[in-house]
Amino acid sequence: MSMSMSMSMSDRTGPLSRRNVLTAGGAALAVVLGLSGCAQEDALAQQAKAGDNKNYVAGDGSVTEFAAADRKNPIAIEGRLFDGTAVTAEAFQGKVTVLNFWFAACAPCRVEAPLLEALHQEFKSEGVQFYGVNLRDEKAAAEAFDKTFGMTYPSFNDKDGGVLLAVSGVVPPGAVPTTLVLDKQGRVASRVLGQIQKSTLKSLIAAAVAE
Repeated sequence: MSMSMSMSMSDRTGPLSRRNVLTAGGAALAVVLGLSGCAQEDALAQQAKAGDNKNYVAGDGSVTEFAAADRKNPIAIEGRLFDGTAVTAEAFQGKVTVLNFWFAACAPCRVEAPLLEALHQEFKSEGVQFYGVNLRDEKAAAEAFDKTFGMTYPSFNDKDGGVLLAVSGVVPPGAVPTTLVLDKQGRVASRVLGQIQKSTLKSLIAAAVAE
């Protein structure tokens, strides 16, 4: 089971209602203790078995916020960017960090790329750092993607899965795109499974900055 359990709108009156979850498109608002990992994995598994040849498993657009008291240890990321720069967990201390898991052939990744870049430009003056985590592409393909969409923040070359392994249990292995917001201690503060909504991710980043 993963980190959390979800409640429907009808459960909002219960004493355990604690967090807001925004669905993709902003169509529904629920209160969450988290996502049901088993149900989520079942949905992802169904997509993987569907045989539609899209070559990725799309998240459902759900958003989870983790209260500070419930956050796990800082994630122990070590990896290299496409330019060869080594990045270790120390890079995530003292700054809010956004990690976006992607690859070039993923259609939702292409849709959300300009939104991520816009948020990067908006928040960089506040010390927020953005990293992509590219799970499949060679350097040439990743650089072509960045050029096409005007991406200015760097990406990890994670074909070996090292960064993905570091967030095992938080990011489903096949769910692309997935976006994490890390707090200033390097802990996962919030997560978006699937294509982001700009206003939603902006709120999640702003909340982490304000802590």
